[in-house]
Amino acid sequence: MTVRPIRLFGDPVLRTECDPVTSFDRELRELVADLEDTVRVPGRAGVAAPQIGVSLRVFSYNVAGQVGHLVNPVLSQSDGEQDDEEACLSLPGLGFATRRALSVVARGSDQHGEPLVIEGTGFLARALQHETDHLSGTLYIDTLKGDVRRQALRELRRIAPAPQGR
Repeated sequence: MTVRPIRLFGDPVLRTECDPVTSFDRELRELVADLEDTVRVPGRAGVAAPQIGVSLRVFSYNVAGQVGHLVNPVLSQSDGEQDDEEACLSLPGLGFATRRALSVVARGSDQHGEPLVIEGTGFLARALQHETDHLSGTLYIDTLKGDVRRQALRELRRIAPAPQGR
């Protein structure tokens, strides 16, 4: 079992658009195994590859005891809205009400390159959207609006390390 350390806000890999997976090989299967081991730590709902320092379009999820992964995800068919608290392992200690689609369909591949479709509602839909955003270099705080966004940015400045060498 390999639980990989989580990269924290300020690490450039979290703000980088990830490369699509093109080789469904042993390296990818090892990455998926590490992601799934890492997401099994209690209290975790999802881990995207950039959160463990790998700039590839793959993530794992752990929702209601269901652990899985998706390679090269594309979200479609979103319906409804939910506005609930969201948090991120890369932004420890923060959580803010975040608007997301209530249901989504995520299409991609499994670790062997076979087509995979995941239909999610509620918390699973939230996790699929959150992790897919990570693969584009987007953090959930980037989606916030108005007073909630201002509060999140204040909190982030309070907890984020100061830039070095200026």
